[in-house]
Amino acid sequence: MDFETVMQELEALGKERTKKIYMSNGAREPLFGVATGAMKPIAKKIKINQRLAEELYATGNYDAMYFAGIIADPNAMTESDYNRWMDEAYFYMLSDYVVAVTLSESDIAQDVADKWIVSGDELRMSAGWSCYCWLLGNRKDNEFSESKISNMLDSVKNRIHESPERTKSAMNNFLYTVGVSYLPLHEKAVETAKEVGTVEVKRDKKKSSFLNAYESIQKEMVRGRIGFKRKYVRC
Repeated sequence: MDFETVMQELEALGKERTKKIYMSNGAREPLFGVATGAMKPIAKKIKINQRLAEELYATGNYDAMYFAGIIADPNAMTESDYNRWMDEAYFYMLSDYVVAVTLSESDIAQDVADKWIVSGDELRMSAGWSCYCWLLGNRKDNEFSESKISNMLDSVKNRIHESPERTKSAMNNFLYTVGVSYLPLHEKAVETAKEVGTVEVKRDKKKSSFLNAYESIQKEMVRGRIGFKRKYVRC
């Protein structure tokens, strides 16, 4: 399936209602408004195609960029490639749900995410923390340094309330993910989340969101989901 055919199929799948929802969350033209689930049949036909993924991502079309992440070859991309994709990721649904997700399936995930976390750039920081959420929620616990994750919990506790808005959300999700999916530091994550308390995330033209990782972890404990791991990261 070539570039033109994919773009035509994505356009045919677009819905005005979905487009409005995406735009209310920060997406901008061009975009078609394709539900992510509707992309799966096309993805099954293509599977992995890095060349096509690069063509689609370069369009600036949100739906094409999202689909690029689904068919990309994570280990074919270098750190420079991921930084280039981040340069084009203009809002969190691209940074956290396309670039960070794709990065999380690569061998260089932690090295790149570590640099993004300390970059000082809101969306890079958000993508870095989000990448660890995808990693911790999917990979075995022994693939991580316990002391490193512990230090990251301390960093969240000390910095979350003063961090950029989108980064706050990703850091809060990191607290939750460690508490649910990384058993060696479950108890520390719970205590850290309790100390952090409620996190206010301000949003343009919308009411603030109030996040509480401690309460979210408690709900998962009641459901018996501590230790949960996803089978897949990308759809």
